[in-house]
Amino acid sequence: MDAKTKPSRRSFLKGSVAIAGASVAGTASASEADPLITEVQDWASITGAGVDETPYGMPISFEKDVVRRNVEWLTASPISSINFTPIHALDGTITPQGCAFERHHSGAIELRKEDYRLMINGLVDRPLVFHYADLERFPRENHVYFCECAANTGMEWAGAQLNGAQFTHGMIHNMEYTGVPLRTLLNEAGLAAAGDLKDKWVYVEGADASSNGRSIPMEKALDDVLVAFKANGEALRMEHGYPVRLVVPGWEGNMWVKWLRRIEVTDMAVESREETSKYTDVYEDGTARKWTWVMDAKSVITSPSPQMPISHGKGPLVISGLAWSGHGKITRVDVSRDGGITWETARLGKQGDTKALTRFYLDIDWDGNPMLLQSRAMDETGYVQPTKDQLREMRGENAVYHNNCIQTWFVDENGVAENVEVS
Repeated sequence: MDAKTKPSRRSFLKGSVAIAGASVAGTASASEADPLITEVQDWASITGAGVDETPYGMPISFEKDVVRRNVEWLTASPISSINFTPIHALDGTITPQGCAFERHHSGAIELRKEDYRLMINGLVDRPLVFHYADLERFPRENHVYFCECAANTGMEWAGAQLNGAQFTHGMIHNMEYTGVPLRTLLNEAGLAAAGDLKDKWVYVEGADASSNGRSIPMEKALDDVLVAFKANGEALRMEHGYPVRLVVPGWEGNMWVKWLRRIEVTDMAVESREETSKYTDVYEDGTARKWTWVMDAKSVITSPSPQMPISHGKGPLVISGLAWSGHGKITRVDVSRDGGITWETARLGKQGDTKALTRFYLDIDWDGNPMLLQSRAMDETGYVQPTKDQLREMRGENAVYHNNCIQTWFVDENGVAENVEVS
């Protein structure tokens, strides 16, 4: 590959790129005796850990690198910051709670169930206060949804920046939430006092020091919003809003208010800090696009990727990744190995709820030649994931949020992957 087409993390080659051929050494021979098979090993010679060794099961030490990570220079302090899900090292779709990304505005707080209170006030017939035990008495539902920070991939607007799927796309998790539909609690308080609901809102607020709050249109509040107290079958983790958080399927993660303490029915949007100075999309001319709640269709190849190089050489290779859409189910994912010149349709894994992650796979026989890997998602509305240039044409490069562009990894002849831009 000549100097003109040499990949770099910040800027690759605009448009289509021809990929030069290369070769990779084959796998080692299996004809010699393997002592791991022919000899008795230590683990088969002594007794192992007892059933009470770890009362709460933890990952084995060999998987100690599968953890959340932050990028220190992104924020001034870890108290108001974010870390990233290790999506490159996971398979399937369900994110373990211990790996699911965190986003805090004033740090994660410890709030006992016994001290928890949830107030519903404003334009309701009966202002109410619920204890945690009260919520558990309502009919509950279980749903799998993705939660994505609006700033996911935000650093990539101006060019390829961070070298890893965990860092470019890891502000996302996908968990099974258990809770009470918000409409159930609103109906308990009564909405007759609100009158015509078509122009009404709810303002939701957290109990942490930042008092993070967002306005949600009543139509969404009465649809699929969940007041959740479990995730993946167990209590929420402290960093995910224990004991109670809001789940707003398909909409940006900042609206999923943690440590939920208050729900106010209003006749207008509150216009809080998090929906005015933040979480708006700034155009090239400086004007801001408001109320961009829905997370559009998006995808990323998680393996191979910069943190998951090809280690086995040429031959059978499973290209795998994740796709999602806040508008509904993913119906198709295409994968390109040549930077978007040609596309192959991937195999979709088992799908569950709408507005949940979908795993996709493309099974190939890798010949050892370099690849420019891309994935392109489509959802049930017909929406097709755009290129970065298509997004820039609409919004410029001043935006931070809602970057759902097609991602490119350059994979060299040794299987090493790098974040590059093919727009």
